[in-house]
Amino acid sequence: MVVRQSGMRAAVVGFAALLLAACGGSTAASDPYQWLEELSGPRVDAWVAAENAKTLGVLEQDPRYAENFAQAKALANAADRLPVPEFHHGMIGNFWQDADHQRGIWRETTVADYESPQPNWRTVLDLDALARDEGKNWVWKGMTCDPVTHERCLVQLSEGGEDAVTVREFDFGTGRFVDGGFTLARGKQNVTWVDTDTLLVSREWQPGEKTTSGYPYVLKRLQRGQNLDQAVEVARGEQSDGLATAAVLLDGGDGKRLNLVVRRPSFYEARVSLVDGTRVALPAKSEVQGMVGNRVLVALQEDWAGFRSGSLVSLDADELTAHPDALKATLVYQPGPQETLQGVMTTRGHVVVTSLYDVKGRATVYTPTPTGWTSAPIALPDNATISGIDADSQGETAYLSVTSMLTPTTFWRIDTATGALNQVKAAVARFDSSHLTVEQLKATSADGTQVPYFIVHPANLAYDGSTPTIVWGYGGFASSSTPGYNGQLGKSWLEHGGAYVIANIRGGGEYGPAWHDAALKTHRQKAYDDFAAVANDLIARKITSPRRLGIQGGSNGGLLMGVEFTQHPELFSAVDIQVPLLDMLRYEHIAAGASWVGEYGSVSNPDERAFLASISPYAQLKPGVKYPRPLVWTTTKDDRVGPQHARKFAARLAEFGDPYLFYEATQGGHGGGANNDEKAHTSALEYTYFMRQLM
Repeated sequence: MVVRQSGMRAAVVGFAALLLAACGGSTAASDPYQWLEELSGPRVDAWVAAENAKTLGVLEQDPRYAENFAQAKALANAADRLPVPEFHHGMIGNFWQDADHQRGIWRETTVADYESPQPNWRTVLDLDALARDEGKNWVWKGMTCDPVTHERCLVQLSEGGEDAVTVREFDFGTGRFVDGGFTLARGKQNVTWVDTDTLLVSREWQPGEKTTSGYPYVLKRLQRGQNLDQAVEVARGEQSDGLATAAVLLDGGDGKRLNLVVRRPSFYEARVSLVDGTRVALPAKSEVQGMVGNRVLVALQEDWAGFRSGSLVSLDADELTAHPDALKATLVYQPGPQETLQGVMTTRGHVVVTSLYDVKGRATVYTPTPTGWTSAPIALPDNATISGIDADSQGETAYLSVTSMLTPTTFWRIDTATGALNQVKAAVARFDSSHLTVEQLKATSADGTQVPYFIVHPANLAYDGSTPTIVWGYGGFASSSTPGYNGQLGKSWLEHGGAYVIANIRGGGEYGPAWHDAALKTHRQKAYDDFAAVANDLIARKITSPRRLGIQGGSNGGLLMGVEFTQHPELFSAVDIQVPLLDMLRYEHIAAGASWVGEYGSVSNPDERAFLASISPYAQLKPGVKYPRPLVWTTTKDDRVGPQHARKFAARLAEFGDPYLFYEATQGGHGGGANNDEKAHTSALEYTYFMRQLM
């Protein structure tokens, strides 16, 4: 069923929304499954266990599951995977998980040894041993090291994969956690170094001292040896803010550092100030990206001071601190009509910018001069996705990755001072791609907009509608969906004759801020129309047919799946709904949902509430409609979106007597698992589901 806002329907929806709001919004009486919003409890746990048993009884008993799972585990734990490098004080660090290190190890080696065929890694921290000794299901969430000596680092550990972390100080010299060192108990928190003995910390200092979406808004300075109650307040946001108030550390190399405070009134607003509280007159829609020497880099998401939205500009750090209300910017990068900024990395004296041109990767080195910036394109393979991995802020080396749907990923080293470029790592092929081809095609959306998509399919495609096809989509938060090499996709789908599509719909960032802004809030139907247009284009070209067409998306992409499921049930035979938002009338009250009002709108606004009601998959499920059998899955430990949406959606399908599969992993946070085997299990369930529905 396609929902359209005719004048009469908008009036009816608006009146209903106002009436419901007058009654206090959604209540347990109007929502019989609101009890499933409780994270855990005897009734909820029993419901989840029963649903999991039913679903696993179907998918794990399918004769194709065992092979899918074995392949997924082998690929996830393969010893010849590419180790992702991270610069650490002249060394290369890497976090690694495999069959022998389920939770993972942090290891390091020299730059030269890393680039050799078989690096000789030294294990620094063994998370499996730590978890075993402490009786915790620790999940690695990263670390940041002190900017002076680089020897002591703040390690962030999550229990089961949730966003909330415990922070502990680790000494690289001794290979042990520091006795009496910095320690912050579990919570959603942000920690930034000032120097070896000083931190800037935002956390829930007092009970309830967090935003409505669960993020900290009070920032304090914490000195070594102080108790938490001795920390001194530096900045304070508001409880109504969408995201955290936190500090950032900019390191320009050669000892040049700058701390700034960033307050987030909403997801797309940033109010930057100096640590002393003086406001920096940057536009609200901008992001501080780093620092090279004395130049602070800022990405613009709106027109400002004569610079176009989507540009990268630089500011003199001394002028910024002396005159934060009178900024003078210099252009670094400006996108063309089909271009968008993707990433920024900084070495000691240069900037590496990755960008997209018509959703194809580009990379460029920018060098500061007395009068501005010069640019030098990096000659990497064309028709690929190019991403920055890491750069040495104390040297001139940066690493980039290059990947495409049929070419295994390669890692490249660029010397930003000389321009010397070398491939240093290449992944091995995981599937036979000799019979496959990749195309970039375009569909026409309901308003005439051309929507690109990538498709990998058999070269001898019959064009009779018989090819099993999966379409993946996201379309939100200015995130670009780009093609890449996926061994599991190749083994479990492409080698079996399937096709796979990546849809570059509005709401994403593929063509810059305007492409994203076109689908904000009450304009979001454009993203859903774009995705439906891609599906219809595939059918019109006779690449596939509704009987052989499935779709897949997670998080915001899970909401996209739910909308397509309710608006166009006739188009699909499989819908994989991953860690989704689905109840858009309640999303602000679930997990971190209130932080996304800038993207979706709020039920407190009558017009936005009317639109949310009209597209909310949970609200739009109707009895008597022939829906395809979906796979709806989530995780208990997801404290970002929350498992509540998926649970309630499945319960309503059960009420209507519609077929469905529901699965809730107990670990993993906002993802498919806390370790490689758990992720492989989820992946195997998905491909088995698609095989059952489409092949």
